[in-house]
Amino acid sequence: MEKTDFVSLSGSVAVVTGGGRGIGHAIADKLAGMDATVVLTSRDEAFVQQVAGDLTSRGRRAEGVACDVTDLASVEALGEHLRKNYGHVDILVNNAGIGGPSGLLHELAPDDWEAIFNTNLRGAYYMMRAVVPLMIAAGAGHIINISSLAGKNPLPRGAAYSASKWGLNGLSYGVAEELRSQNIRVSVICPGSVDTDFGPRRHGKDTQRMLKPDDVAHAVAMLVTQEPQSFISEVLIRPTQKP
Repeated sequence: MEKTDFVSLSGSVAVVTGGGRGIGHAIADKLAGMDATVVLTSRDEAFVQQVAGDLTSRGRRAEGVACDVTDLASVEALGEHLRKNYGHVDILVNNAGIGGPSGLLHELAPDDWEAIFNTNLRGAYYMMRAVVPLMIAAGAGHIINISSLAGKNPLPRGAAYSASKWGLNGLSYGVAEELRSQNIRVSVICPGSVDTDFGPRRHGKDTQRMLKPDDVAHAVAMLVTQEPQSFISEVLIRPTQKP
């Protein structure tokens, strides 16, 4: 198969939440490899700075910044950091998320419900609230929300997680229409089972058949290199063989 031409993102600033591990790390590595300057965020400052340091040691441009997407003040501080140090953000990947415990909804603790929705849905809202004004000022941007096929289908014993991803999908569709006139494309990626340490529902599955984080990163790269007249609003990714 003939390889496509390399597309450089030189000059672009990309922000990836939850960029230290799993899907987020693969996305950060992919975008940095395309010459973007990547700002990775995580609640663990030392860890995310270590991950960013690994990227810079390989000749890539990256910075690790502590940010808790569930905390408005933390996200606003990140937004101010981006404005002062970079002046613009071209790509925002809302990847930070949690799965929560596996179990029946009526047995789920309210604190677990709050944690799931605050991370998976409120966090994306906070990040867009902080970053979209920078994109509007620049006249363009890409926002990519990492959702799940659980936001398209029922997920017994994971109803709260599923509901948070249905909500993220709805948020993405609505904001996409709000921002299209500003030349900002908002897309959502819904992967199936991904081979990470993320969720409890990984147990018992054939990891060789599961999607890999790089598969999601590939979809992100496709979205941010679309032609100007093209808008891919949603990407569903399934394993070729069910795990």
